[in-house]
Amino acid sequence: MTSRASNSGSGSAGKMRIRAFPAAMDETYVTQTWNYLKRAIQEIQRKNNSGLSFEELYRHAYTMVLHKHGERLYKGLSGVISEHLEDVRAKIVVSMDQGGFLETLNDAWSDHTVAMVMIRDILMYMDRIYVQQNSTVAMPVYNLGLDLFKEEVLHQNGIGDCLRAALLNLINLDRKSNQINWGGIKETCSMLIALGLESRSVYEDEFEKPLLLETADYYRDVCNKWLDGENDACYYLSRVENCMQEEVNRARRYLDSETETKILRVMDDVMVSKHMQTIVYMENGGVKFMLQHKKISDLTRIYRIFKRINSTDPAKCGLKVLLKAISEYLCEAGQNIVKDGDLAKNPVNFVNELLQLKDYFTSLLTSAFSDERDFKNKFQHDFESFINSNKQSPEFVALYMDDMLKNGMKCVSDAEMDNRLDNIMILFRYLQEKDVFERYFKQHLAKRLLLDKSCSDDVEKALIGKLKTECGCQFTQKLENMFRDKELWATLGTSFRDWRDENPAIVAQANTSIDISMRVLTSGVWPTQQCNPVTLPPECSTAYELFAQFYVTKHSGRKLTLNTLLGNADVKATFYPPPKGSSSNEETGGPSSSTQHSTKAENKILQVNTHQMIILLHFNYRTRYTYQQLLDESKIPERELKRNLQSLAMGKPSQRILARKGKGKDIDSSDEFTVNDNFSSKLTRVKVQMVTGKSETEPEIKETRGKVDDDRKLEVEAAIVRIMKARKKLDHNNLVTEVTQQLRHRFLPNPVIIKQRIETLIERDYLARDEHDHRMYQYIA
Repeated sequence: MTSRASNSGSGSAGKMRIRAFPAAMDETYVTQTWNYLKRAIQEIQRKNNSGLSFEELYRHAYTMVLHKHGERLYKGLSGVISEHLEDVRAKIVVSMDQGGFLETLNDAWSDHTVAMVMIRDILMYMDRIYVQQNSTVAMPVYNLGLDLFKEEVLHQNGIGDCLRAALLNLINLDRKSNQINWGGIKETCSMLIALGLESRSVYEDEFEKPLLLETADYYRDVCNKWLDGENDACYYLSRVENCMQEEVNRARRYLDSETETKILRVMDDVMVSKHMQTIVYMENGGVKFMLQHKKISDLTRIYRIFKRINSTDPAKCGLKVLLKAISEYLCEAGQNIVKDGDLAKNPVNFVNELLQLKDYFTSLLTSAFSDERDFKNKFQHDFESFINSNKQSPEFVALYMDDMLKNGMKCVSDAEMDNRLDNIMILFRYLQEKDVFERYFKQHLAKRLLLDKSCSDDVEKALIGKLKTECGCQFTQKLENMFRDKELWATLGTSFRDWRDENPAIVAQANTSIDISMRVLTSGVWPTQQCNPVTLPPECSTAYELFAQFYVTKHSGRKLTLNTLLGNADVKATFYPPPKGSSSNEETGGPSSSTQHSTKAENKILQVNTHQMIILLHFNYRTRYTYQQLLDESKIPERELKRNLQSLAMGKPSQRILARKGKGKDIDSSDEFTVNDNFSSKLTRVKVQMVTGKSETEPEIKETRGKVDDDRKLEVEAAIVRIMKARKKLDHNNLVTEVTQQLRHRFLPNPVIIKQRIETLIERDYLARDEHDHRMYQYIA
């Protein structure tokens, strides 16, 4: 309850009395009150408010609303504001022709909002009571002022059109690097946002939508100029990104925050989305060019830009378009490696090229593509595809590991060693025919262990550990047993030497001076080829029988079978060079007689394999042998004998240990061999290399493939039985799917082979067809 205090004119001086407002206000009083408020509002609009009592003005407004004259007050206020804005509009219209339009508009807006804040404070009671009670026809005082400014100023006399043109022109100048008053644009944008009250509709309709259309047109022209010239994709994308950053800075400086996203969306559509195919496949500058020339920064940029283009259509999705182009280059580069004839002749270089390609794309994935999952999966799929397109890839990976474990780990740190092993294991994971790799790897491991070619047992075991982690213990069980055998034969060698020392009579009876070292291998563990028994020279045969006698006493009940394929020997050889002027052995067909020796004999230690040793020791008994005689007496397999004779009797004349009488590169049964006394070497210990050629390796490859195919048949049958034993009943398609899934970690079984193995199991009564459905199988317990 509001009361008024006054001095009494009679009686007690200085006493106060409370007198209530009259119950009603007459029209004269209402008019006087309104006129008083009207003048005050007009003074506020003229910025002459210093002499006004806001408390008194609030009280008069309160009185009118209290006595139900809120409507008159509201309408009167609307009229006063509209009348004032007419004068404001006139000044703005003049500035449209005379200049300073944007400054005049912003000043008028600033003055208007300041005045409306003061007027709102005076009429606060009307806002709380009358406006709330009549919210369908009335709006708060401040909002009323903004709405009237929009209607009386912005939407009159082309002011809105002029404002739009001025703003777009300034932004266009800014894009062309001209200095502008961006503060005025910021104020104007704030005004348009405010005029929308609770929405952005005024800002969008009056400025943002035209700005987006203007932006699209501007950058469409710019893009056409950049793409039509001699510029490459690297230059184009650099300019695009610079423009985007400039627009971001521009939007954050003086536009509404939501406009930034919309402008960038327009730029994405006009500058990137419409030209993605052109950009990625641009000659001498597209994605292929970037990848070939290792332009990491440009690849990072194109990934960053294309990532912004999202679509469910793969042809319109930026990352999918980019990934497709990168994948095409990767597949092309990979196919060039796996189909290169020169690399096929050098497995180490073949795998090195693959590893370099893998390392490059692995680094790209991290440095340029932010470890994008789709990119990583696609790279892995592509590598797997082109590596397995070459059937020799499992063999080549195994050969690379063999070379690495023989030569490549001698002077590296543990960290580098582990890194190299991890890299080659990545290629191993891509192999689909892991069973083929396993067979080759076992063969090479066996040779390294038997011939002492491995650089380090620790590295070997580290690699086997990684294979075990990748494929399970069954994959590496035999590999681990091979190392166990190696430890046992070292102990066995020590025991054999001790036994000889303890039994001098037996050793004396054997009458052999050859120091023999035997390596006993567990049958079924080692992947060595079976070799038919050969005829050892007497001195070697005696030494072997002595070891066999020792072994039987230590391990009764066991049987020893001699395998000479992977043995080696040091043979002391004496060459007697003929006197100068005499004919060579190759010409005469025989060695020089001892009476002709006039030069000093040369002693050499020849490092040879077991079969080469057997061949050479024959010449202690005769000076000349034909190929057929050596074949009959030594019993060495024909293919092995020819390879070893080629190693001993071919090459530079001075480096041939044997002299051959025959023609052509191939050994014939009538060829004759003698010791080449013209042999010379600066080295005391001479290692005799074994010749290899395509003609020799092809049968071995076929043999290995044949063994792999035989093993696969057994593995497929085992998988079928395991699945059917668990399922009891299963149709053909599901059985094929489950078998494929179960074996894919070793190889991808051919559905035809699976069907053949099913038929075999039916014949052997492991499975039976359903009587009513022939494609349904039942397990027979």
